[in-house]
Amino acid sequence: MDSKQIRAKFISYFEGKSHKMVPSDPIVLKNDPSLMFTNAGMNQFKDFFLGNKKPDNRRVVDTQKCLRVSGKHNDLEEVGFDTYHHTMFEMLGNWSFGDYFKKEAINWAWELLTKEFGLPEERMYASIFEGDKEENLERDTEAFDYWKAHLPEDRILNGSKKDNFWEMGETGPCGPCSEIHIDLRDESDIKKVSGRDLVNQDHPLVVEIWNLVFIQFNRKYDQSLEDLPDQHIDTGMGFERLAMAIQGKKSNYDTDVFQPLIQWVAKRAGVSYGEDEKKDVAIRVISDHIRAISFTIADGQLPSNNKAGYVIRRILRRAVRYGYTHLNFKEPFLFEMVSLLAQQFEETFPELFAQKEFVSKVIKEEEISFLRTLENGLKKLDSITNSVAKAVDGKMAFELYDTFGFPLDLTSLIARESDMTVDEESFKKEMAEQKKRSKADAEKSTGDWEIVHESEGFEFVGYQSLSSESRILRCRQVDTKGNKLYQFVLDRTPFYAESGGQVGDTGILISENDRIEIIDTKKENDLTIHLTNKLPQDLSANFKAEVNENKRRLTESNHSATHLLHAALREVLGDHVQQKGSLVNEKILRFDFSHFSKMSSEELEKIERVVNERVRANIPSEIKLDIPINEAKEMGAMALFGEKYGETVRVVTFDPSYSVELCGGTHVLQTGQIGLFRIVSESSIAAGVRRIEAVTAQGAEELMRKEVCQLDEIKEILKHPKNLQKAISDLIEERTALQKELDASQGEQTQHLKQELKKLAEDLDGIHIITYQGDFPNADMIKKLSFELKKEIKNLVLIIGANINGKPLLSVMIDESLVDNGLNASNIVREMAKEIQGGGGGQPFYATAGGKNIDGLSKAIATGRALIS
Repeated sequence: MDSKQIRAKFISYFEGKSHKMVPSDPIVLKNDPSLMFTNAGMNQFKDFFLGNKKPDNRRVVDTQKCLRVSGKHNDLEEVGFDTYHHTMFEMLGNWSFGDYFKKEAINWAWELLTKEFGLPEERMYASIFEGDKEENLERDTEAFDYWKAHLPEDRILNGSKKDNFWEMGETGPCGPCSEIHIDLRDESDIKKVSGRDLVNQDHPLVVEIWNLVFIQFNRKYDQSLEDLPDQHIDTGMGFERLAMAIQGKKSNYDTDVFQPLIQWVAKRAGVSYGEDEKKDVAIRVISDHIRAISFTIADGQLPSNNKAGYVIRRILRRAVRYGYTHLNFKEPFLFEMVSLLAQQFEETFPELFAQKEFVSKVIKEEEISFLRTLENGLKKLDSITNSVAKAVDGKMAFELYDTFGFPLDLTSLIARESDMTVDEESFKKEMAEQKKRSKADAEKSTGDWEIVHESEGFEFVGYQSLSSESRILRCRQVDTKGNKLYQFVLDRTPFYAESGGQVGDTGILISENDRIEIIDTKKENDLTIHLTNKLPQDLSANFKAEVNENKRRLTESNHSATHLLHAALREVLGDHVQQKGSLVNEKILRFDFSHFSKMSSEELEKIERVVNERVRANIPSEIKLDIPINEAKEMGAMALFGEKYGETVRVVTFDPSYSVELCGGTHVLQTGQIGLFRIVSESSIAAGVRRIEAVTAQGAEELMRKEVCQLDEIKEILKHPKNLQKAISDLIEERTALQKELDASQGEQTQHLKQELKKLAEDLDGIHIITYQGDFPNADMIKKLSFELKKEIKNLVLIIGANINGKPLLSVMIDESLVDNGLNASNIVREMAKEIQGGGGGQPFYATAGGKNIDGLSKAIATGRALIS
């Protein structure tokens, strides 16, 4: 049975048990403050377990894209070295929200595995929760009794709280679980050691394939447990492991889930998979990582230096480094795999296939950039191994790891080749400090919800009104880095919670005795959270909730303008333009979109003109609620990749022939309210992604006022010329001519000084040393002089201490032949810089340093001279 058939059978089996098939959530989470990525199948159902939302279907089945590379669930460093850890994986699951419980979950799991998939019963084990005295939790005898109908008692194993009590986080829904394990070893191995002795012992062939979680408790902030009003089922089965078991393989990587990728990499590298362990590890790393990289980019997360983007960049760089080091891939290669991966998952996760060209281009640009970084890192490491040092210090090793993507083992390997060691203890201290800083940055303490009023749910009225009569349903305290905030949930709220790029509303809550400022409104899953700095005197009072109208109206202008801008970009640049992110607040709009070249001034001007034409046309906004998503798409509504949509959606239209989008944000009634649209900037933010920043309404008027004022000031400076453009052009021409004269003069000075410096050269055992201290107009002259002298004097060491407009600058130039013999300009200039209270660096043959103490130039030159001797 191939992997596509396995997935289809799992889903159809539960559809036959009245389960509704739901699509996978995006792998990148947007409204969950506790996670960056979907790391389990249950993430999209949190609100059902928490009681914040009622499900449309009480029985659900799905296959969820998951990523485990950060935080508590971090499998990254194991990936490639064993047969079963992955970054991105599929989690098959069936769910019950207050419907069936343990009996059905256990019976159906057994029937599906043994009868439908044909897995051998005699190789199966089940674990149950053994209880916990400290928590006052009893053994799960109920699950044990249900398992006895399928397994002998000696294959129903007791499991500890660590293995058999599942918790969503520090607080929240939790409960005992029952894991199903299978022994995939050969018969000869099974006769030697029983499988029951290897369950949960990290044996690669005695593995957990399915976890049945019985959610029945809520973990409170004080760590006590309380019963949930409803009991739920949450099951998760690793698709890749299931395929390994059904297809009779010894590794996930041997299944048809991974083999097409593995064979492609092996062929591209000109090697055979299975013959060299180091090469095999590299091939597995690459085949795993391309999945994580591609699906996260397709779901809207671009590689970057921050948060989720940094995680993706790190995964990509790990794959490139393994290819570079072990498979001799010196040119980009990962991007070529996207098409194969997209084709493999076209039916299951079509979002990658729809964007395969975009994803490929983003990955290729990232590869090109990192290969340059990798080369620079190797040069930096070479400069250390070629120096007189006996060890690579821990700080440098950590810099190579953090900046250049060099793991400690790679730095150690290169160091050993030069008979050097690495200070691993110091490296570990640097790593621990970074983790400590990260933990401190993320430290947050969230209290339990205090229920003020019982309610079946809450209502958002902010589309129709900017005020409402409201009551506080619940509140809690949140401490972040010493700051104390309070969070409220209201039964009726006009406050829009930050989502879809639109910032959250601010405003006030007014009661008879209180006036509470709402400083922000956020979404936590599907719950609207209002943030304040203080609690009202009486939480149970009736309040009037009022949104800051001016901020909301300005934000609406910017949001509606992004829709007009999106349509204009597609009209002017082409249908390849897709939204990749946005930010709209009361001051500015920021719109990120797919496009692979810088926009010309003519294109920007046309975009601005098209949008303003739509603004002046005063087009009414047409907003339709609860439209079935397929019907919305037939209307031409644009859905954004990486966004989560339900079965019904909200459609925002500004002229059906111009702009139709799925959107939950707030908008102007007519485009005329936008007033004016002005583009402020256009730039690149990532490979294949451009960003336009623009202003509307008051912001656009203010920009125009500033531009007019600047123009008036320029006219004043130029004495109000009749032809302003000509006057400025004449000034530029005059400046260019003067610059040429200055360059010629400096060139003559350089040639004269060069001849003088040649006379100062000393011969020290074949090394020609020149030291000089003097005034220079700029650093460029020093660099030009240094390179010219290196060409003309063999085995040169040139040390210059310069006074540039009262600021000290040191320069060291060393002939490459001397660098090969152990001299290093970068190391020398760093030592010299201490005398001028500064720092610097560069390449082994040429380096510079600046500082504060110009009086230290003479001592600095003497220090450099001594290091040569």
